[in-house]
Amino acid sequence: MEYKRINAYQIMWLFVFFDLPVMTKKERRAATKFRKNLEKDGFIMMQYSVYSRHCASQESAQVHIKRVKGFMPVAGQVSIMSITDKQYGSIINFFGGTDTQLPDGPRQLELF
Repeated sequence: MEYKRINAYQIMWLFVFFDLPVMTKKERRAATKFRKNLEKDGFIMMQYSVYSRHCASQESAQVHIKRVKGFMPVAGQVSIMSITDKQYGSIINFFGGTDTQLPDGPRQLELF
């Protein structure tokens, strides 16, 4: 039996950055639907218009990228960035002028 160790270079984080028009009621509805779909797919809001999600592998990240592409609104700009868990660990956040370390990422074990 072969065991694979969890590797910080294989675990991925996805970031979705978006700038959607919200001038009309239809555009606001589309932007809200897009944000809600991101949340249903496991993304969390880091900042308004910036969402992130932990993925156990690159294959998992590709699945979620495909999902985001599927529910993108017609208008606006959406960017998706993937980084490794090792890169994610070097993010420095500032809240109210003081730097704060990121919370530890989720520890997941896949059995299939």
